Amino acid sequence: SLASGFLAIVVTALGSALQGAVGFGLGPLGAPLLMLIDPRLVPGPLLLAAMILTVLMTKRDWHGVRFRDLGWAIPGRIVGTAAAVVFLGAISTDRLAAVVGLLILVAVALSATGLRLALTPRSLLGSGAVSGFLAPLTSIGGPTMGLVYQHERGDVVRGTLSAFFIVGTVLSIAGLRVAGRFGVEEVRLALVLMPGVLAGYLLSGPAARLMDRGWLRPAILATSALAAVLVVAKYLFR
Repeated sequence: SLASGFLAIVVTALGSALQGAVGFGLGPLGAPLLMLIDPRLVPGPLLLAAMILTVLMTKRDWHGVRFRDLGWAIPGRIVGTAAAVVFLGAISTDRLAAVVGLLILVAVALSATGLRLALTPRSLLGSGAVSGFLAPLTSIGGPTMGLVYQHERGDVVRGTLSAFFIVGTVLSIAGLRVAGRFGVEEVRLALVLMPGVLAGYLLSGPAARLMDRGWLRPAILATSALAAVLVVAKYLFR
């Protein structure tokens, strides 16, 4: 209906603005809300809409992209996505997401107390793999990468994560296609979300500049915690 389409665009705009400012957020914020509006919008259409957003963000923050980091994170994403395709339909994704959500909350709490997760090839490879596994199953692949980058500069966070998510989203969509869960209908529904993506991206410019004044790390932790709470709540109140 017209009302549900408008609500979907508003949700996508808010999620896109958040991701454009922080580096991630459209998936964890958009997925549970879009599922309530129209289950067909998740995961395929949302993933395609998110890919367009990440292309725009990568172009904007190209100077911050760390290609050496991508050399470790992307292979991890490939392995994780391949594992997700194998398990797609064979496990309870709601239960998995709830467990992951609790683990993310623990990670956020530890980070808030001062524990620092080192940005190393091992952590990039592991975070990339976890992100790749979770994205097509639960749409919460962003926080695992965000927590690794929480101490980096804003342009590095947004640029590198966006470039990573472009590759990762293509892999996730390909995995859904192989599993028979992505086709012409998903593309059509993604087009419905595009006004929200563009509006959110335009709003994210001023928000990103605000984040870079010392608010980015708190925003990463808050967005990760919000993502975790949403997926746990979805499992508890289904």
